[in-house]
Amino acid sequence: MRVVSGIQPTGNPHLGNYLGAIKRWTEMQHESECLIFLADLHAITVYNEPAQLAATIREAAATLIACGIDPDKAILFNQARIPAHAELAWLLNCTARVGWLNRMTQFKEKSGKNREGASVGLYAYPVLQAADVLLYQATHVPVGEDQKQHLELARDIATKFNTDYGVDLFTLPEPLIGDTAARIMSLRDGSAKMSKSDPSDMSRINLIDDSDTVAQKIRKAKTDPEPLPDTVDGLEARPEARNLVGIYAALAGRDMKDVLQEFAGQGFGAFKPALAELTVETLRPIKARLDELMAHPQEIDRILEQGSTRAASLAQPTLDGAYKALGLPNKR
Repeated sequence: MRVVSGIQPTGNPHLGNYLGAIKRWTEMQHESECLIFLADLHAITVYNEPAQLAATIREAAATLIACGIDPDKAILFNQARIPAHAELAWLLNCTARVGWLNRMTQFKEKSGKNREGASVGLYAYPVLQAADVLLYQATHVPVGEDQKQHLELARDIATKFNTDYGVDLFTLPEPLIGDTAARIMSLRDGSAKMSKSDPSDMSRINLIDDSDTVAQKIRKAKTDPEPLPDTVDGLEARPEARNLVGIYAALAGRDMKDVLQEFAGQGFGAFKPALAELTVETLRPIKARLDELMAHPQEIDRILEQGSTRAASLAQPTLDGAYKALGLPNKR
């Protein structure tokens, strides 16, 4: 099984990223061949200050390593070091259909009311996502429900390319859908996903936050006045309560029903301190390791360069095969 997954290196990785994706990657790297990349080509679909982007790419790499990604097991790299991502994306743009992209709901959400002012890259980035996974013949891609549509698009593009040119070039990747912990919600709004782009820093717990900040954010997280129920069904109409219980369960490696049995009948005055302590103790070693790594930026760059060399060698045969199928000359 070959797993490919990525994360944008913009903003600070947060608890939702850790529980929804990074923690799963640290587990999968021991069971499967894993390629983990920093999606810096996706990041430039909107404007980023160049020096800041360069810094956040390095910080994001350090964060992944601090969380447990082992560069000797998983292949860790950033897209921009491998031109094959952009090359294959263009070839696949010529296979993908406008109608397919028009159905992508995330473009509508991200472009908002300024759809005509959005970049072409923002519109077409699902095709680059397809290239990201098809390039490496990925068999599986970890996705949340909000990304499942994009993986289906990748499969459609792969199928059409293979069919149009009479080849068996691209593997059709299967989704690995996360459990309930894969969708951690905002601390200010239980109906919205925890996000780097939320204007309120109090809406998320950043992995770079110190212990006092983490505890403060949990204390001030939005809740309701009702005590915790003894069943998960009792949280159905209580999104903020469900989110905090879900975070506790994910951090403790327990089922939500077990957590509720422990805290049933108690209010958030009792539950929040327990959640704060668990979160602080979980993130403390990650923050310490991150600080250590950021003190040696040359080592982070070396790891990314090494990972890109390994990834490029895996990508090249697929790119060559695509050029050949299209009848295009390729100097390589």
